[in-house]
Amino acid sequence: MARGDAPQDSYHLVGISFFILGLGTLLPWNFFITAIPYFQGRLTGANSTAETLGTNHTSPADTFNFNNWVTLLSQLPLLLFTLLNSFLYQCIPETVRILGSLLVILLLFALTAVLVKVDMSPGLFFSITMASVWFINSFGAVLQGSLFGQLGTMPSTYSTLFLSGQGLAGIFAALAMLMSMASGVDAQTSALGYFITPCVGILMSIVCYLSLPHLKFARYYLAKKPSQAKGQELETKAELLQSDENGIPNSPQKAALTLDLDPEKEPEMEPEEPQKPGKPSVFLVFRKIWLTALCLVLVFTVTLSVFPAITAMVTSSTSPGKWSQFFNPICCFLLFNIMDCLGRSLTSYFLWPDEDSRLLPLLVCLRILFVPLFMLCHVPERSRLPILFPQDAYFITFMLLFAVSNGYLVSLTMCLAPRQVLPHEREVAGTLMTFFLALGLSCGASLSFLFKALL
Repeated sequence: MARGDAPQDSYHLVGISFFILGLGTLLPWNFFITAIPYFQGRLTGANSTAETLGTNHTSPADTFNFNNWVTLLSQLPLLLFTLLNSFLYQCIPETVRILGSLLVILLLFALTAVLVKVDMSPGLFFSITMASVWFINSFGAVLQGSLFGQLGTMPSTYSTLFLSGQGLAGIFAALAMLMSMASGVDAQTSALGYFITPCVGILMSIVCYLSLPHLKFARYYLAKKPSQAKGQELETKAELLQSDENGIPNSPQKAALTLDLDPEKEPEMEPEEPQKPGKPSVFLVFRKIWLTALCLVLVFTVTLSVFPAITAMVTSSTSPGKWSQFFNPICCFLLFNIMDCLGRSLTSYFLWPDEDSRLLPLLVCLRILFVPLFMLCHVPERSRLPILFPQDAYFITFMLLFAVSNGYLVSLTMCLAPRQVLPHEREVAGTLMTFFLALGLSCGASLSFLFKALL
């Protein structure tokens, strides 16, 4: 909540800065997974100047399992830094964490862009790319947590703007891919332009962050005492829960920040457990939310087990042409991001089923059906399973339901968890749900290796 004597945000410069910073935090993940066809082309030894950026070279027999590895090495850093964030944030100054992370991400993306013009063996290219993915996402996790720490001192509307920027990152990456493919230049120049785009985005993020100390409004809120810094990330999550915004992020990593702490709806108090002002028990909180946490794990396990590892391999069943070229960027990545964002925004209008209903576990378990449905779509060069859904319409329908259900159920579980505990236990619930979020992402990325092997 804004302080009464706070200065005005002139020309909304602080809000715009946090919006761009939010966009910058999720550009790495989205630009890498959207460019899977490009990486597959390089790993199959295709001449990048002759191949189209959007051409799908993926097959179940892929030697490097690029789709699977890029997903796994993107999610493991999130799990790691979820466990280490308290230690890390106390040892390294905030400015060093944020600027250092942005600079490292910028340099690694610049390296990725340079490699477009460098001929090298597929094995060496794979090793360099995987190392870049790991370090980019590691520093991205540090960057994200540090920025949410700063947002803990700002009015909640700035957290909303930051999340809105994150929510556009996936759509932005998909549109950048489509524009690169439609530009009419050769594929190598197209790929170079595609990877230069996030470099520009990260540069803008650096400029925005460096400008904050020069803005009176930002200085007023960011000049905090050391005691105020403790637990800022969780406080920010609590603020987000009280806002009725629709700009919920559309990437898996950001789901932990869509908690809904409704101050007007208190959780039911058990007669034998009076409210205690002291430090809540982690075990007691887990006993109350274990089923909701398990649902969150399962939602992300299903999603990351097939997206993008399996879905990026699906091709159009129509004859070669423009639609075949644009099919996967549009129907896989762009469609997923738009519908996932829509699904998350639905919880701003209704929450169904509620925390006492057993329908939620049922709905979450039904999503397991998407695994065989996508595996039976039009993936060429398979060796075990048949193709039962060859038409493009099947894949588009599955993706619509898959993305909407992912967004809605993720947001719903994160909204319901704080309602199942006492007010003083909500921060612990938020921390636990963040951990289970990262656990679900890592489990799904690991399972993708098995499902790809079954094709």
